Amino acid sequence: MKTIRALAAELQAGQTTSVKLVEQALERIVTYRGQGGVSIKDLFDVQGEVTAAGSKALADAPAAQADALAVTRLRHAGAVLLGRTNMSEFAFSGLGLNPHYGTPRNPLDGTRVTGGSTSGGAVSVAGDMAVMALGTDTGGSIRIPSAFCGLTGFKPTARRVSLDGAVPLSTTLDSAGPLARSVDCCAIADAILSGETLATDAVPLAGLRFGVTEDFVNDGMDDAVRAAFDAALARLQKAGALIQRFSFPELKELPSINAGGVSSRLRGASAWTGRCRCRPHWIRPGRWRAASIAARLPMRFCRAKPWPPMPCRWPDCVSA
Repeated sequence: MKTIRALAAELQAGQTTSVKLVEQALERIVTYRGQGGVSIKDLFDVQGEVTAAGSKALADAPAAQADALAVTRLRHAGAVLLGRTNMSEFAFSGLGLNPHYGTPRNPLDGTRVTGGSTSGGAVSVAGDMAVMALGTDTGGSIRIPSAFCGLTGFKPTARRVSLDGAVPLSTTLDSAGPLARSVDCCAIADAILSGETLATDAVPLAGLRFGVTEDFVNDGMDDAVRAAFDAALARLQKAGALIQRFSFPELKELPSINAGGVSSRLRGASAWTGRCRCRPHWIRPGRWRAASIAARLPMRFCRAKPWPPMPCRWPDCVSA
């Protein structure tokens, strides 16, 4: 699919119509049916629809009474919402895995994953079913699937785009943003979502310093990826950037740190435990174990404020 700016020019020139573009997108959706959805990540409220956040735990929750603010802004800008996208359950996977609704396959290679947690959103754009997908990013959930699917993803400052009407993973780290074909597309979408215009003029690279470390982040890198990475560094250097290689052995401790389950994963699990136990049969045991650990952790380990109270989405809930 073409960029937002190119499609806008064709619409203005009468070379295509909104109806034709939607029909083309719907035809492509049929091809990818069962692999993902389009347009809106399944943790944003859309009026009249259930927000399941990729989980059966919320599948029978009441339909949303109103659009999330980000969705409202897209509607006001004239966007046609084609549907909601599959995602990692409660945004917990950087690979895009979902045991309940299926794991979306990469449109570039059906044997590979899309990355996550905005997995279906990446499929919708890379598969030419949408010109832009609305996603969220806490630790890479926009950037990872964009990289895996050859797209551009923009994670703005956490408070730049409102998350009112969205199911949170971390109330202090979540960001809402677009996945699209280009930086220009993301800037256009961001202006709609945030109500502000980004300065997108190219910045001269001469004299800018880029730090590059080989510790942990490049371990096990495929030869093709290594070649592309080195080529990118060469282009930056040719443009005048200063490439400074340095040692950062502390990064090698990340696997053991993450294995402890601290940070956003525990905060998210703790939040769901504290909010409602009326549907425990839909929550996988590991989630409850993580939540019980989180409840015993001092808040200083989470480096963030406690979760604010949030009412359960089921009218028959009896949780305190």
